[in-house]
Amino acid sequence: MRLLVTLLLAAWPLGLAVRAQPTPRVIRVDARQAKGPLSRSFELCVGAGRAHEGLRADWQRQLARLKQECGFRYLRFHGLLHDDMGVYQEDRAGRPVYNFQYIDQLYDYLLSIGVKPFVELSFMPAALRSTDKTVFWWRANVSPPKDYAKWEALVEALVRHWEARYGRREVESWYFEVWNEPNYPAFFSGTQADYFCLYAATARAIKRVSATYRVGGPASSGVGWIDETLSYCAHQQVPLDFVSTHDYGVREGGLDEFGQGQQQLGDPNGIARNVQAVRRKIEASARPQAELHITEWSTSYSSRDPVHDSYHSAAYLLNTLKQTERAATSMSYWTFTDIFEEAGPAPTPFHGGFGLLNLQGIRKPAYFAYKYLHQLGTTELHNADSASWATRDAQGGVQLLCWNFAPPALGSSTDQVYFGQEHPAGNPRTVQLLISHLAPGAYRCAAYKVGYDQNDAYSAYLRLGRPTELTRQQVSTLAAATADQPLWQKTVQVSQGAVHEQVELRDNDVVLLKLTPLPRAGK
Repeated sequence: MRLLVTLLLAAWPLGLAVRAQPTPRVIRVDARQAKGPLSRSFELCVGAGRAHEGLRADWQRQLARLKQECGFRYLRFHGLLHDDMGVYQEDRAGRPVYNFQYIDQLYDYLLSIGVKPFVELSFMPAALRSTDKTVFWWRANVSPPKDYAKWEALVEALVRHWEARYGRREVESWYFEVWNEPNYPAFFSGTQADYFCLYAATARAIKRVSATYRVGGPASSGVGWIDETLSYCAHQQVPLDFVSTHDYGVREGGLDEFGQGQQQLGDPNGIARNVQAVRRKIEASARPQAELHITEWSTSYSSRDPVHDSYHSAAYLLNTLKQTERAATSMSYWTFTDIFEEAGPAPTPFHGGFGLLNLQGIRKPAYFAYKYLHQLGTTELHNADSASWATRDAQGGVQLLCWNFAPPALGSSTDQVYFGQEHPAGNPRTVQLLISHLAPGAYRCAAYKVGYDQNDAYSAYLRLGRPTELTRQQVSTLAAATADQPLWQKTVQVSQGAVHEQVELRDNDVVLLKLTPLPRAGK
């Protein structure tokens, strides 16, 4: 007889449980039917603001926690060559003077916690600048080099330094990306031809150290310059080991440096369609096997958009990642922390910052999307449901991650207005989870959830009145609200190989169900 275990995961009033509901959603999983290795493109890379922020103790503490709980393997950030890293000067005779000590300090730390650099080579050291144009509060110079030979020599010297310090095998596992969004005038004052000249010089310098080192670009805004980059590198025989580009979920624009814009979340499937389109362009090119890295993406390009803080983001992210798991080698979320100073120091504890963690290290709902993804097993199971993942691990456990993504009804409202208010979730829907052909035995069955008022520090912050500063007690209270305790856990005995669960998902709820085999008696 099939074991029946019923879980009610949504904290919904009992009186509403019998009301009419849509036809139940059914997710059927056979634990023996493997689809193949799970694509872990979602956790290959994550972003951070700029290199110098990585020298802060609180930034490093947050990254270590993120590594442990979410498993990201690479980190990408701006400003590696910015003057606050002290990398490049010239003496009175105009001869280059290199200083890699701050970079060493940062990279030594990354590697010590198992995080590899996804090297973004930017921005221009002041002594090499050709114009005075800058971007951001920290004044990143965005001009081409005044002397391409000196730029090329700097890149080669830096890569040789890394090879000497960390070894060729280690550096072979890194990625080298040339610049950031050169197709967007705020980030590059030159022309497309200038960028290709910069790209070619950088690629030559890297490959001169080792032909096995991976270089790519164009790290473009809004999936731009893909055709042009593929064509240029093919016709000029310039190395291109991977293609990189960026995309965001809001409707218009591409930079809101000081948070003065008003954004609106757009087509929830737009990013996925763009990623798939870029993959098709690569496959039709002279380099059909090139990897595709989306080195920046999220709901919004503004660091003052409260959608980043809202519980809606968790299901939005999963909806996109599910559709891109086979198209992209990596989907690098921008960014892991609100310790991020493009527009200056964070103005309030929750201000719409890009981070998965806020300034005080409180985990946002989006964080839990990645935490739950990291807990999936290594083998993906066949599953016809498009809004879930089912996996199996080497120990025979089964994990099922499902969500109920519902695009918010913004109407004419902007993100800043809509997500600046509390929006309780509604529309609970029954989901039947049928897992068959489990090995007989005892299992620990546990469920975890992120959604409205569940691992949802931002809604709790709104109820505090959106204070501009948090007391120590308030930080503790909000952190406790994101402790991610199981909603439910118990031991179940499986004799006929099947488990049937029933869950209620409200709009934008995300639930992780874990079945973990327990040791048999006497073993």
